[in-house]
This record gives sequence, C-alpha cells and structure tokens, in this order.
Amino acid sequence: MTEFLDLEAQDGVRMPWNVVPGTRQEAAGCVVPVSAVYTPLRPFPSMPVLPYSPLRCRNCRSVLNPFSIVDFAAKIWICPLCFQRNHFPPHYASISDDNLPAELFPQYTTIEYASPDDRPSAVPPVFMFVVDTCLIEEELGFLKSALLRAIELLPENSLIGLITFGTLVHVHELGFGQISKTYVFKGSKEVNKEQLLEQMSFFVKKPRPTTGVIAGVRDGLDAESIARFLVPASECEFALNSVLDELQKDPWPVASDQRAMRCTSTALSVAAGLLGACVPGSGARIMAFIGGPSTEGQGAIVSKSLSEPIRSHKDLDKDSVPHYHKAVKFYEGLSKQLVNQGHVLDLFACALDQVGVAELKVAVERTGGLVVLAESFGHSVFKDSLKRVFQSGEYDLGLSSNGIFEINCSKDIKVQGIIGPCASLEKKGPLCSDTVVGQGNTTAWKLCGLDKATSLCLIFDIVKKESPDATIQSTSNQFYFQFLTYYQHNSGQMRLRVTTLSRRWVAGPGSVQDLVAGFDQEAAAVVMARQVSFKMESEADFDPIRWLDRALIQLCTRFGDYQKDSPSTFSLSPRLSIFPQFIFHLRRSQFVQVFNNSPDETAYFRMILNRENVVNSVVMIQPSLISYSFHSGPEPAFLDVAAIAADRILLLDSYFTVVIFHGATIAQWRKAGYHNQPEHQAFAQLLQAPRDDADTIIKERFPVPRLVVCDQHGSQARFLLAKLNPSATYNSEAPVPGGDVIFTDDVSFEVFLDHLQRLAVQ
Repeated sequence: MTEFLDLEAQDGVRMPWNVVPGTRQEAAGCVVPVSAVYTPLRPFPSMPVLPYSPLRCRNCRSVLNPFSIVDFAAKIWICPLCFQRNHFPPHYASISDDNLPAELFPQYTTIEYASPDDRPSAVPPVFMFVVDTCLIEEELGFLKSALLRAIELLPENSLIGLITFGTLVHVHELGFGQISKTYVFKGSKEVNKEQLLEQMSFFVKKPRPTTGVIAGVRDGLDAESIARFLVPASECEFALNSVLDELQKDPWPVASDQRAMRCTSTALSVAAGLLGACVPGSGARIMAFIGGPSTEGQGAIVSKSLSEPIRSHKDLDKDSVPHYHKAVKFYEGLSKQLVNQGHVLDLFACALDQVGVAELKVAVERTGGLVVLAESFGHSVFKDSLKRVFQSGEYDLGLSSNGIFEINCSKDIKVQGIIGPCASLEKKGPLCSDTVVGQGNTTAWKLCGLDKATSLCLIFDIVKKESPDATIQSTSNQFYFQFLTYYQHNSGQMRLRVTTLSRRWVAGPGSVQDLVAGFDQEAAAVVMARQVSFKMESEADFDPIRWLDRALIQLCTRFGDYQKDSPSTFSLSPRLSIFPQFIFHLRRSQFVQVFNNSPDETAYFRMILNRENVVNSVVMIQPSLISYSFHSGPEPAFLDVAAIAADRILLLDSYFTVVIFHGATIAQWRKAGYHNQPEHQAFAQLLQAPRDDADTIIKERFPVPRLVVCDQHGSQARFLLAKLNPSATYNSEAPVPGGDVIFTDDVSFEVFLDHLQRLAVQ
C-alpha cells in the first residue's frame, strides 16, 4: 500500500489500476473501471508556485510538463499527449540540459502558476447567512450564539449579508446603522431578480439600465445600494449583533396539528438573486441554517398538516412522494443559477426531523458546498464544524472558490464523467466518451467551491482496439493524463494547478500479473462505493447488492489462482486479498443499506463520500477498530464481534461517529471510581488513552464526528455492534466467555468468503 500513498503524496491521485489495461476488451474484463480519485488542492509543502503564465501546446492546449520531449538545440518541445511539435517562446531562449525551468523538473509533476497578468479579485469573500427562525426558543438561542462566535472569526475585509426566514423572508439592511431596516417577501410567492431589485429600491438614485443584464457595479448597480446589504465584517459587527440579539422566533401562530410555515426555497432563491445582482462571479457563499422541513414555496418537502408524514425511502421507491420531484426540479434550477454566478450553497441542517437534505443535495453538490447534519444547533457536531469553517491555522479547510477543472489525456482514453462536487460546463470534444457517468459529456467542469480535501472521482474509457504488433507496444506503452485546476486562492489571487501523470499500459497474454501488481484495493473500493451510490440514485430498479456481488465474483474469477471447480484451491494475491473484505463491509454500509436511515441521512452520507479522499472514504466503508488493554499497547483489532472482551476498551472510527466502548469489567471498575485512586494510576491512563486518540481524530476532521462513549450491554453499544462482522450471532453454538453476540440474520464474512470462492471457481 505504501507506494500508492507515496504517489498520492506527490500528486494527490489514487488510481485503482496503476498499470492500465491497454485495450477496450482488457478494460471491460477488469470490472473496476479505469479511474482516478484526485484531490485538486491537496497541500504540497515542496510544490513551487511559478510567477509566470504556463506554456501550452498549440494543438491540445495541454501545459508543458516533465514528460514533454525537449530538443534544446532547436528550442522545440513535443507534447506527450498529442505529439504536436511546439516552439519555445523567446524568454525560454536560455534553457539547456543544466538550466531547466521548474515545470520540466522530473519531481514537479504537480506545479502551480500564479500569473502576474491575472489581477486579484476586486471583490473580497462574501458570506450571506440565511437563518431559519421557525425554531423553539432554546434552539434559536444556540444558533444565535454559534453565529455570533463565527462572525468574530470572519476575515476583516469579507462582506456579510443576512436573511432570516420563517413564514416570510426578511432581507436585513445592515448598512443602515441607525435603526434596523428589513425588506419582506411573501414565502409562498416566486420572486424573480427584476422584482427583487425593484422592491429593494436599487434604482432610486441611479435609474435602471434599459438593456443588458444587471450584474454588480460594472453593469447597472451603484456601489452604495449594494453596500446597504453587503457590509464589510469590520463595519457591521455592531449592526449584525443587534439584529441577531433581537431576533425572535417566527411570530406566525402554528396550530397544534400543523407544522410551522417555513419557506426555505424562497429564502434561498432571494439570497441567490441578491448575490447574482450584486457580486456575480466572485467567491460568495450562501450559508443556510435550517431547523426543520420546508412547507411553503416551490421547494416544500411536506404539507403543513402533521397527519402527512415526511417522505421515507419506501415512499421514494413506490414513487408516492407528492412534493419530492417538484422540489428537486426547483433546486436543480437554483443550482444552475448558482453555478452560472459562481456561488456556493452551504447547508447546516440541525433538527430531530428531516429538513429536506435529499432535495437540496443537487444544489449543494453541484456548487461544491459544505454540508453538516446534526440533531440540534447546540450539538458539538454543529458548533465545532461551524467554527472549523472560519478557523485559520493548521486545521483550516483552505476554502477556495471559482474553480474550473479540465482534463486532457492520450488519444486512446476518453472521459466518461466525474462523480463528485462539480457541475458540467458542457464543453464537448473528442475526449468525451459515449458512456456517461455522473457529470459527463464534457471535458471541463465548474467547481464553485473547493477546499483542501475536495476529491473528484474521474472515470475513464479505454477506446484502443485490439493490441497491435509487439514492436509498437514496447515503444509507446505509456498513457498520459493532465488535470488543470484554475481557481481563486483564498488570498484572492487566481492560480492554475497542473498535475501530469504517466501510467504504463499492458495488453494481451501475460498482462494479468502486471495488472495485479498495480492494483490499489483501497482506491478500487472507493470507486465502487461512489459508483454504487450514483447508480442507486439514478437508475430505477437497480439492485446494489447483486451488482456488487457480480463485480466481485468476476474480479476473483479473472485474477484469482485456482483449479476449476475446486473452491479449496482458491487464493488471491496479497494485492487483492483485502478487496472482498471492503466489498463485504460496503454491502452492509449506510451507502447501500438504506433501512433505518431517512432519505436525508442517506443523502448526507453520500454527499460526504463523494467529496472525501481515499483514506477517509475507506474509513466510512470499513471503520477502523483499535483495542486498548492492560496486556498490550493500543493495537488494531479485527472489525469483528470477537474483538469485544470484558477487560478491553475499543475505539471505533466510522468517520461520522467515533465510539469509545468499555468492556463490562472496565465499566464496573470505572463506575466504582478506581481511576480516581492514586494506586490505580495505570487504570486511569488506560481510560484516558482512547480519549486522547479520539480527540486527535475529531480535531482533524470535517464535518466534526459525533463522539459516543458507551459500555458493553448498554443501549449505545449499538453504534459499535452495527459495524462489526457478526461471526458470533444468537444462533452460534458457544459464545466466547466475556465476549458478545450480535442479534442478526446477516451472513458473517467467513460465510460470504466461502460462497465467493465457490462461485469464482465455476
């Protein structure tokens, strides 16, 4: 595994196949697609930032890179992707073998350009807070204090706007300091951009332009009228604090058999319209804080009557969801508008009930927004996550904006699409495959918001026909990929990051060994997880378990060592041996098993899976388990019910929750207070060790995970038991003394492997 981590440390890329199947037929037999999980803004301490513009190939527009063939005498370079000969411009006249520009150094396959011609953005970062007021007093109090703390952390120069909503939408004029002044819109009525500007008296001093689009100071608005609603953080602290202090629960009366009238979609539409008119094309974020289901406007997810339950997975399967399709259609329109404006929608959903994350998913994901789901605005998951968004220092998120991502590759490869937080720019070209996965049919994507962790899953198609003569194969057996990310750095400066990869391809007999040697099983599991989640959402009557099982059987049949029809002879190379285990846990994970999760939770889990890197995604699929005891230091344990023992503490990290589980004896000693007695120092240290490790995990992660501390046989132990392999269940023969059993009819990993071997050798 280490060499794949080294490759990731150099370029931020993990590929399931690091030796690529060379022909279409080979690739089809490999089951896991030729793909890459790429983190465009992964920080590299040693990566240079070049203060000039990149040199591009005049045919395919790819950037000069270490794989280019250079003729120093004739001052010509040959593009490795399309073999075009290009002349160096005059300012490269002095280059030679000993005097290379940085972009030709072999170790700088990932490099960044900050061209002096690109002026930093004139508009500072913009934050538009959209705050739900249909909350109980206690929740509103938690939310107000969290917002006040967050505002203190904002950069001095950033612009802030505030919209509050309940039955009506209130746009606050923060720039009018003497008294608080708001513009009110009806929650059930659509408001377009023109009406919005008219009603908010944007054209009092400066008449409305007769033609063209109204967009910012440049096109038709005066700076004064914009400054009424978007005010620098350094100037509006007092006005904002007083508005938030006086913020009341939505005054509209709610009958006991009714839900509150909450017009989430109208408020978001007003926020998008206002930002689109005032600061189009700049790095602006709409941060929505929502505490319940939307019942008014185009994006309502349920009616006001409490007798109608909120949609469940069963309702979605049966298509008995009266509001769902209309709401999704509305948010698809909103996401298109936000992508055109270059703005991001972040969602903080805190409620015991569903709030409509499943409907909002499209707008958050296409704009690259952050999403946090918690039970309450007072919960540490929400409070700490919000603090992390604005925090600077070693754990900052590195928020960047206005990204455009492009792919270039060798002519035998085509791009099927990207599964991840981006939107297609519909730039069709010869590189587009006929098969479309995720955001496809394009070679350029918009990333309105991206951060250090944002990871895209790129899926490729090998279009090369049958292998030609062996002589040709040996001369040019490399495929090249180039990823270009043009983005606005959080300093306001525009940057271009270029990553160029080269991978060897193999075809024909004898290629199996090479393919296995370059197989990255973690990356493969993550690609399969993103694919299965995407298919579950986009294909009707899709059976995920069957699809995963068939893929695994085909892979084992092709790459396993066995004699036909003899399961006992079956074995897998160490490069593939953990893959069946990943698929076993993926089949049981919250991405595939939607039972016991609401559509909102499932949408949330999938949104996080689709934007995280391989290491974090593997933890979501197969959680890590560490065991602590008196006999040994902390050591990894198998994710199996056999790991439970009365005298052990277990630390489970399943990404969304971190569980500290005390065995029965440990729990008794703790309740007896032994850890407070000086002679039991060792016990106190044993209790503290998992706590310290859990804190380390929580500190580095976004969204902040939920911490659960529980005891064996306690009700919260379910958080651990649900993730363990059920090797001992209620109908096993003899349970382990001091151990535990799981009440389930799920098959254990041993049975699963047994069936896999039987089917693979047929």
